[in-house]
Amino acid sequence: MSLFTPLILRGVTFRNRIGISPMCMYSSENGFANDWHLAHLGARAIGGAGMVMAEATAVVPEGRITPRDLGLWDDAHTEPLARVARFIESQGAVSAIQLAHAGRKAGTYWPWSGKSGSVPIEEGGWETVGPTPVAFSERLTAPREMTQADIDGVVQAWADATRRSREAGFRVVEIHAAHGYLLHQFLSPLSNDRTDGYGGSYENRTRLVREVTQAVRKEWPDELPLFLRVSASDWVEGGWDIDQTVRLSQELKPMGIDLVDCSSGGATMTAQIPAEPGYQVPFAAAVRQAGVPSAAVGLITDPHQADAIVAEGKADMVLLARASLRDPHWPHRAAKALGVHIPWPDQYDRARD
Repeated sequence: MSLFTPLILRGVTFRNRIGISPMCMYSSENGFANDWHLAHLGARAIGGAGMVMAEATAVVPEGRITPRDLGLWDDAHTEPLARVARFIESQGAVSAIQLAHAGRKAGTYWPWSGKSGSVPIEEGGWETVGPTPVAFSERLTAPREMTQADIDGVVQAWADATRRSREAGFRVVEIHAAHGYLLHQFLSPLSNDRTDGYGGSYENRTRLVREVTQAVRKEWPDELPLFLRVSASDWVEGGWDIDQTVRLSQELKPMGIDLVDCSSGGATMTAQIPAEPGYQVPFAAAVRQAGVPSAAVGLITDPHQADAIVAEGKADMVLLARASLRDPHWPHRAAKALGVHIPWPDQYDRARD
């Protein structure tokens, strides 16, 4: 098994084990995909990746990280995303989309706005929600604590967005339960001190993820794979950790999760994260060793490094983010470095060498 060995999950064959991570572009208006998304994601499909995943796409308007995030809360959002999915598929890559809700970290300014913190209501911001009414940081407004009706509504919103993802032609859906966003907020004891059926014990804190998984899987065709992105560790004692991640992964596999995408952090400002090449790979390895397919992500930049992760059985797939921003053709260059022949687009083949 190597980086360029095809991967089969359910009825989908990935031409290689290189995936493009969902990366927020902050380039949408009212949730709609546009030419930027087509060019950005399309370039990575042309570049040879086995899977190209659209950025965190909000299941409700108030679930956006910023007002410029993609959304899929309205049927009108479907066709612009379908255009993107069709092009990705036309280039031989598997089209994927990450469905998300930012919870208490929603409604912030985008990176190059020149401002920081929560966007005021009068400037287009909105009331945020979370498991408890505690702000993520002093720069963000405190969320409103979610009621049972709010929770039920979010679960239904994930189901509705999944239906739209299917109608748009995507072949992988990923549930975003990482980076301190809503589902991770419920998972982590650092952000969830509820006393009802969604807080306290491991069983209660994982309840919403299980409910979302069941709702999404019901709307997602049996022949198509479903991914889950998790923060495998909060990097803070007493927070969410790898043992809970492995347990949750094993519990969700029979419920229809086909691969766990292992990231980390995001629940708190105080985490001390030892960021270095491959620092999150042990999380993916632990999940895979427990019998659940996994993906590794985070400071994976070298072709030999990526190939070793797969060859040594530490992950089933390697996901690239910043490395693919720097070089959309990273998979082609990786193949050359590893002595593997993969086809280039006919339009680019003359530049192979």
